[in-house]
Amino acid sequence: MYFEHFYLSCLAHASYMIGSEGVAAVVDPQRDVDLYLDEANKNGLRIQHVIETHLHADFVSGHHELSARTGAKIYVGAHAGATFPHVAVRDGDEINFGKCRLRFLETPGHTVESICILVTDVERSIEPFAVLTGDTLFIGDVGRPDLSPGYTPQQLAGLMYDSLHQKLLKLPDETHVYPAHGAGSLCGRQISAERCSTIAKERANNYALKAGSREEFIHLLTDALPERPGYFLRDAEINRTGAAPLAELPPLAVLDPFTVLKLQRQGAVVLDTRAQAQFGAGHVPGSLHIALSGQYAGWAGAIIGLETDIILVAEDEDCVMESRMRLARVGIERVVGHLKDGVESWKREGLSLEQVPQVTVEDLARFMRERKDDIQVLDVRRQGEWEEGHIESALMKPLNQLARMLDELDASRPIAVHCKGGYRSSIATSLLRRAGFRQVMNVAGGFDAWKSGGLPVATPDPRKNYIRSWSRAKVEGYRERTLEVAGWPVNLTSYKLGNAYHAKAVNISPGANLSRTSAASREEAELLALADAGELLSRTRRQAV
Repeated sequence: MYFEHFYLSCLAHASYMIGSEGVAAVVDPQRDVDLYLDEANKNGLRIQHVIETHLHADFVSGHHELSARTGAKIYVGAHAGATFPHVAVRDGDEINFGKCRLRFLETPGHTVESICILVTDVERSIEPFAVLTGDTLFIGDVGRPDLSPGYTPQQLAGLMYDSLHQKLLKLPDETHVYPAHGAGSLCGRQISAERCSTIAKERANNYALKAGSREEFIHLLTDALPERPGYFLRDAEINRTGAAPLAELPPLAVLDPFTVLKLQRQGAVVLDTRAQAQFGAGHVPGSLHIALSGQYAGWAGAIIGLETDIILVAEDEDCVMESRMRLARVGIERVVGHLKDGVESWKREGLSLEQVPQVTVEDLARFMRERKDDIQVLDVRRQGEWEEGHIESALMKPLNQLARMLDELDASRPIAVHCKGGYRSSIATSLLRRAGFRQVMNVAGGFDAWKSGGLPVATPDPRKNYIRSWSRAKVEGYRERTLEVAGWPVNLTSYKLGNAYHAKAVNISPGANLSRTSAASREEAELLALADAGELLSRTRRQAV
């Protein structure tokens, strides 16, 4: 049996192709579907089945186009309310082809229509070897329970508990777990960077599965639920009806600087996709900056939405096309054109550019010593990141909420903005500039560089700290240190929560949650976390060579 895992890192999205005896099924396809067609052709497979584990909210799926180009049937949960031709699946329904058997489990919780798929290679065994869990069960986490209108998060969290404990956790320990998202996805909070796990590992390590009761689980998932990006419900509706083929998008106009100025005055957003340093060195006044190097489309959806005209500024033509494709993946289609020759054409016309100084963490530390009453330090990370350590005098305003939280900032005083590594803070500097703040600096390297430089960090008070993403209980004995694992810098934290010790390993570069573990002692929890981190980072280094 053929089994292939596709991973789209910019959206932290995983999709799958399963094949046997010339027939293939694709699960949770991304919007641009040529990669599945090419892979099927290369392996002598015909795509006859397209399966959606749920109506995705963080990206636009390619199920409609893939079906149109192959004649494949589309399968979705019976409660999806899909308006395109489809097969509505219920608990126990199956698809059989060649030596492959796919059996569906209804697992509401993330959404009311969520399903999981048991995968059996009957040539190997009559028992399933894997389960594709969609956004029900992630590695290290579970899906957020607030994406089905008509249901409260508490109701969905209760359904999630039942789905996990009555169905998924009853699978054999050795069953492989393949979710639809990885670290960085907005569909969860603590998702690991691992791409595959097992039921046994999740039962042992997944914080959400440690809740002692259904009521505690509901509190755990909903007491500190991150804000839902505004475009999520819009994307879900697009997926409910089926998105138009990408080929139907109109060609992009090539715009001269004066046309850009005119459209900008009419309300279009100039979106600069270059690297942070390039944006800081000079950009079109009033530009919004979201670098193509990171989770570009997700942030564009969260900050711009789907109903605004966009003009792209990119490094070259290839980056223009990649920028547009990535926007289309989240349903942003109102890209009216791009600035011809980028910022260089702006310079040739003698038009003014704006700048955002890029400062080091050492510069910031010096400013804070010498200009303590003048400098404002703004941390745009999320609440959970802040709770695990921050700069003592910083103000926390998460990037996704920043536009609504400007009242506490003084536009007459300098503002130094930081995040984890410098990506989100650069976005924030552009938002601040657009809001009229003139003395804005981006802290290169962010909080990771601050910690690596040995600069002072305010860590949670063990007597008062409350790790909301884990439990409502009080954390005891918080400890944090940085060390090298498999050639990478890793931040290791550990603490006691209830009767168990918990440890978390997070790599500083290239940046991701690596492992969350629990054990009876701190030493055992830390050793397990470091072992998992070492295994993953060793693979990362081999792939990078």
